[in-house]
Amino acid sequence: MNRILGAVLAGGQARRFGSDKALAALGGIRLLDHALSSLAPHVAALVVVGRDAAPVPVVPDRPCPGLGPLGGIAGALAHAAANGFDAVLTTACDTPVLPESLVTALRGAGAAHAAEAPTVGYWPVTLAAPLVQHLAAGGERSVRRWAAGAGVIAVCPGVTLANVNTPDDLARLVPR
Repeated sequence: MNRILGAVLAGGQARRFGSDKALAALGGIRLLDHALSSLAPHVAALVVVGRDAAPVPVVPDRPCPGLGPLGGIAGALAHAAANGFDAVLTTACDTPVLPESLVTALRGAGAAHAAEAPTVGYWPVTLAAPLVQHLAAGGERSVRRWAAGAGVIAVCPGVTLANVNTPDDLARLVPR
């Protein structure tokens, strides 16, 4: 069985949201905590990438901050490779729910991301060094394009992921 690290990408600037999305509350619980809870049943350990503090260990983006989600994925992969993990399951702090069927599809593909939300993915640690090298060389920072070039497939398991980019997106998730 693979030893999987769960990583929440939480280093974004939240320009459209207007404040720190990770700390925004949904049902009285921070989005960051929702994301961590959604990963926990599927992984051996959890980290948060791209923040100064979190309720679990924090990991920096690689090779440096400011490279967007791909830098966060690279940071999680580098940490996983250095700590004996076989793969990383990622989600973003603005994706509060991770459906079981999506996790199953991602893991079944071996190296995959959600077609509609490429920050949600299953990444073997063999991608760590090539990704850090790609970013250090100033390579393309689109998760979808890099993933396609690295042989990581996009899966469409027939679920819609909640994604919070604006305060209105968050308000739509609150049960009425």
